[in-house]
Amino acid sequence: MDNKNNNIRNARMANMELLRIISMMLVIVLHFLGKGIGISNAASSEMTAYGYVSWLIEAFAIVAVNVYMLISGYFLLESTFKVKRLLTLLLQLWFYSIGIGLVAAAFGYLPQEGFSLYYLAQLLLPVSTNHYWFMTAYIFMYLLMPLLSVGVRNMTKKQFQIVLCLLIFTFSIIKSVCPVPLATDMQGYDVIWYLCVFLVAAYIRMYGFSFFKNWKRSLFVYVFMALMIFGTTFLLRAFFLKTGKLEDMITVSYQYNHIFVLIASVALFYLFTFVTIKHNLWEKLIFKIAPYTLGVYLLHEHTAIRYEWPEFIFKITGIPNGMISWLLSLILSVILVFTAGILVDMLRSQLFCWINSLLSHFTIYRKLIDWLTGLSIVSKKEEKL
Repeated sequence: MDNKNNNIRNARMANMELLRIISMMLVIVLHFLGKGIGISNAASSEMTAYGYVSWLIEAFAIVAVNVYMLISGYFLLESTFKVKRLLTLLLQLWFYSIGIGLVAAAFGYLPQEGFSLYYLAQLLLPVSTNHYWFMTAYIFMYLLMPLLSVGVRNMTKKQFQIVLCLLIFTFSIIKSVCPVPLATDMQGYDVIWYLCVFLVAAYIRMYGFSFFKNWKRSLFVYVFMALMIFGTTFLLRAFFLKTGKLEDMITVSYQYNHIFVLIASVALFYLFTFVTIKHNLWEKLIFKIAPYTLGVYLLHEHTAIRYEWPEFIFKITGIPNGMISWLLSLILSVILVFTAGILVDMLRSQLFCWINSLLSHFTIYRKLIDWLTGLSIVSKKEEKL
C-alpha cells in the first residue's frame, strides 16, 4: 500500500467532502439535461448544437452517481453498522417522500399520471416502490454492508482481486462490449451494481490502485474516458444512421455500469485525493454543507416535482434561445436546486433535533434510543480496542 493510499484513510477530509458536493451538483446537471432542454435523441438524423454540447457535458457528468457511492463505500468500510443510522436514513427518506408529496399536492403538483393508489404507495413505501432508486440501492447495500466488510477482510489481496475482476467482468465489461441489450442488465440502477462499486471502494481503501499515482494521470484518465464515452456514442450513432443497426446500443456508454464510466469514476475519485484545501474557512464551509447533500437529491427528484423544477427555472430565465442562455439556465439550475436542497435539509435536520430533544424528556423514548444505539454490528477488531 503506497503513502498516497495511507493519506486518504482519514475519517473525514475536506477534499472528499468537496467531491461529494461536486458529485451532487453533477447529479443536478444530469437531471437538467434529461428533464429540461438538453439531451436529444441520439438516433435522430438531426442533431442541434444543444444536442452535441449536452451529450458532451453529460459524458463528464455521468460519473456523478458512481463517485457519490465510491465516497460512501470508502468510508462505510471502516464504520460500524448501526440500526439507528438505518432508521435515521429511513426517517429522512419519509420526510421527503411524504412531506414533499403533501406540500407539492397543496400547490397542485402531482405526477404526470395524477393521483393514484400507486402514487400513495410511493409516498408511504419509497424503498419498496423504488421512488428514489438510488436510496433503494443504497439502503439495501447498507443492510448487506456488514457481510461485505467481513468478507473482504477475510480474503487475501489476491482473492479480493479475483472476485473484483469477476464481478466487473460480469456486470460491466460484458454489457460494455455486447452488441445487444442483456436481459439481466439494469444499466446500473440497482443494488447489484452498487455492491460492485462498494467493493471497488473497499479495494481502494485497503490496497489502492497504484496506477493512479499522481493527479496528472488521474485527470488524464478521467478526461480521456469522458471523451471515449462521447466519441463511442457518436460513432455508434453514425453506424446506425448508415446501416439502421444497433439503435439500442447507441447510448450504452452513458450507463452507470459501463466500463468507461466506472474507470472515469475511479479516476475522478483519485484526482480529488490529491486536492488540498488549505484555507480553513473553505474547509469549514465544505464540512458544513457536505452532510446535507443527500437532501438535494431527495428534494428535486421527488416524483411529484422531478419534471416541474426545470420548467420553473425556465419561467425565471425564459426558454433558452441560444447556447449562452442555455448554459446560463444550466448553471442557474445547479445553483438554485443545490442551494434549495441544502437549506431544506438543514431545516429538516434542525426539526429532527427539536423533535428528539422534546421526546428525550420521556423515559420510554430514551430507553428506546439507548436500545437502538446498542443494536450495532461491531467487528472483532473493534471489540478488542
